[in-house]
Amino acid sequence: MTRLSIVVALLAGLAACGSKPRAADPLPDPPADDRTEIERRRDAACEALGPRLTECAIADARATMSPEELAKLDIEKTAPVHTRKFVEDCQRQALSSRQVRVYEVCLREETECEALIACLDHAAPEAAPSE
Repeated sequence: MTRLSIVVALLAGLAACGSKPRAADPLPDPPADDRTEIERRRDAACEALGPRLTECAIADARATMSPEELAKLDIEKTAPVHTRKFVEDCQRQALSSRQVRVYEVCLREETECEALIACLDHAAPEAAPSE
């Protein structure tokens, strides 16, 4: 017998005598998403708005602040905190479908900061009807 045939025979023997392969442990079911469709859309819009508005705030700070003032801001540390806080606060809001739609349209249509912020003003709650 050649050396290769001995190795193949040993491997075949081990495979025949080995234990049965275990069935893979089933993955746990993902947690149920009990949010409504409007809540899922709101949350997605908030996730997208957070970084964009943070970028706008940074651009504004760079345009209007001195280098010393910028250094005090420590943008590297404060920017992610700003984004996270915005997203958390945004996702806690009870928004109407109209307001969520405004967020979605503004995100899609507006590329400049001033235009985005002006567009988001349309998401303000509508005035209560007068009696």
